[in-house]
Amino acid sequence: MAQAEIREATCPVCLEYFTEPVSLECGHNFCRACISQCWEGSDTAASCPQCRQTVQQRNLRPNRQLANMVEITKQLSLQAAKGAANVTLDPDTAHPELILSEDRKRVRRGDTRQRLPNNPERFDSWACVLGCEGFTSGRHCWEVEVGDAGGWAVGVARESVRRKGGISRSPEGGIWAVERLDQFQALTSPVTPLPLSRVPSRIRVCLDCDRGQVTFIDAGDEAPIFTFPPGSVPGGRIRPWFWVRWGSRLSLCP
Repeated sequence: MAQAEIREATCPVCLEYFTEPVSLECGHNFCRACISQCWEGSDTAASCPQCRQTVQQRNLRPNRQLANMVEITKQLSLQAAKGAANVTLDPDTAHPELILSEDRKRVRRGDTRQRLPNNPERFDSWACVLGCEGFTSGRHCWEVEVGDAGGWAVGVARESVRRKGGISRSPEGGIWAVERLDQFQALTSPVTPLPLSRVPSRIRVCLDCDRGQVTFIDAGDEAPIFTFPPGSVPGGRIRPWFWVRWGSRLSLCP
């Protein structure tokens, strides 16, 4: 979890995740129990423990938006801790223009096609590569360093995704992914533009096989990017999927 996200979800008094967060008139937030304990013995007016501004005790406002954010942060932290997957790239599926590192953790797109066997598993039209790992149950998360420029797509695909000729980069084609080209977008059908405040340089992909759901998260600030909702991904073996544009590269984070 990013430290900034943890700080936003943490009470400044108890230094734990907020419980029943409330906002004061000055805008600062605390657990209801923590601020009540701070003000114990004071009848009406009291001061904010952070800025010392005088506030009225009766003007505590429940902060439901913050409470929801805390729950999301807890879930993401739990998923990242329990479902971390060590993903490597499968050279037998890599398009001939894709160059994989020796440890199979990095891929870049070259200018020419390599002389590689045209085996059935290999993509021959779109510059795609699959992860070696296939998942059929449980939760699995991995992070991809995408950098600040270039074109790419990351997500998951069915084991049976089409490898030869043109492919449909959409759920109908067995692919669930987000992409950066001229804009940032989810590869739905039609595509869903994603007007993000910043373009992420590292993306966490979280696959929940049991729920049929894929979530994409900005690993830099833990901001949700897009979710293919429960039931979107059918049963069967699902593998990490990557597409790389000319001049671009992707790196799987250990």
